[in-house]
Amino acid sequence: MVDFVLDPARTALINVDMQVAFVDGSPIAAPDGPKLLPRINRLAEMCRKAGMLVVHTAHTTRVDLSNVGIHGEMEPMLAQGVFSKNAPTAALHRDLEVMPSDIVLKKPRFGAFYGTDLELILRKRGIDSIIVTGICTNVCCETTAREAAVRDFKVFFTSDGTATSAMHNVSAEELQRATCATFATVFGQVLSVDDVIAKIQAAATA
Repeated sequence: MVDFVLDPARTALINVDMQVAFVDGSPIAAPDGPKLLPRINRLAEMCRKAGMLVVHTAHTTRVDLSNVGIHGEMEPMLAQGVFSKNAPTAALHRDLEVMPSDIVLKKPRFGAFYGTDLELILRKRGIDSIIVTGICTNVCCETTAREAAVRDFKVFFTSDGTATSAMHNVSAEELQRATCATFATVFGQVLSVDDVIAKIQAAATA
């Protein structure tokens, strides 16, 4: 398994879709969503202290739903406006700590690179590595991480900084494990939040 060097000056935290609908209180919320919040907040604070960029993404569609497309057929809640701009369910969760130095990135699809200026933001700052946290592990988090990997970014994917829900009779635990196994084999490095923090601290000390 790969063991990337983490350089804080060249690394950003991409925190994916910690929105109300995904965290709690909706049929598509990850059961472990609320448990993620303190872990992500702790990691984000460590990143800021190390001078790293923190980006929070939010799946956001147009109010008139004109950009929902075929995804509205796959996921009816999209067609119902759950993630429409200004919908309460589309807002970042109230317990997520978002600081003025952070970037909030609206994205129209699963991956944070598609249809956004994320790559421009990262390249402009000389960033070539990202840490991925958020919801859902095997959908928006994995898509974002794979998009980064094929763009030659080093990707640190957090095993306990991401969460998902059961899908098609496959448990959340099984999906989590399978996603992390695939990613660690082919696309990047899978670490716990504590391990990522240890890498950041080690880099700061060095």
